[in-house]
Amino acid sequence: MKPKVSIILSVLNGKAHIYNTIQSILNQNYQNKELIVIDGGSKDGTLDILRKHSNKIKWISESDKGISDAFNKGIKLATGDYINFQGDGDGFIHENVLTEIFQNKTVKKDQIICGNIKRIDKKGNILFTTRLKENFRKTSLLFKMSLPHQGLFMPRSFFDKYGLFDLNTKFAMDYELLLRAYKSFPEVVIINSPIAYWRADGLGEGKTLKVLEEYLRIKKKNKVENSFLLNVIYLFDVSKYVIKSIINKN
Repeated sequence: MKPKVSIILSVLNGKAHIYNTIQSILNQNYQNKELIVIDGGSKDGTLDILRKHSNKIKWISESDKGISDAFNKGIKLATGDYINFQGDGDGFIHENVLTEIFQNKTVKKDQIICGNIKRIDKKGNILFTTRLKENFRKTSLLFKMSLPHQGLFMPRSFFDKYGLFDLNTKFAMDYELLLRAYKSFPEVVIINSPIAYWRADGLGEGKTLKVLEEYLRIKKKNKVENSFLLNVIYLFDVSKYVIKSIINKN
């Protein structure tokens, strides 16, 4: 039997984009899937859109403690072999994404699948497209979140082994979760083509220095390398950001 795929979509007041994101998932021609929408208590009309899709999706709407909490609620409701996470305004690029990935695939407990993503601005213009290397190396995680969650499919067993998202991590909860597995990182299968969008208006948008501070904290927390090296990487990233900011102002 083909693997079942659970897509968890978190949203709060996402009326402007939630419909298109939902459609990008429901229109997938891969049949063995489920969409779970976790709404944080929207007041803008988002719930009207969710109600119209009630016969095709699982959804709840209630206040939460942020994206980590929303994703954790989704995981608890999910019944899939693989789990993927989206935000409103993200979504899959075409209707064959899941079929191309899972049509001839069997479930492997120690294997992560990740495809490239297109980063888009608020108007949908493409800012850049990632170019993940087929021979993924976990050392890339020492510098950044190198497996974007919109294109990432994680086996359910990963959460059984490493737990749920950390409620105390505000910007990089997906990164922190992967870092827990750093010492014995699972196999990574890279999909060469772009498969999902990532809209540039998340919590970390415009807060690069705070994000880098969180990166340092979660890397030290999970002891992925010695503190000296992690501090050097942090200072390098901060310096690069400052220099780029100065250049862009001139």
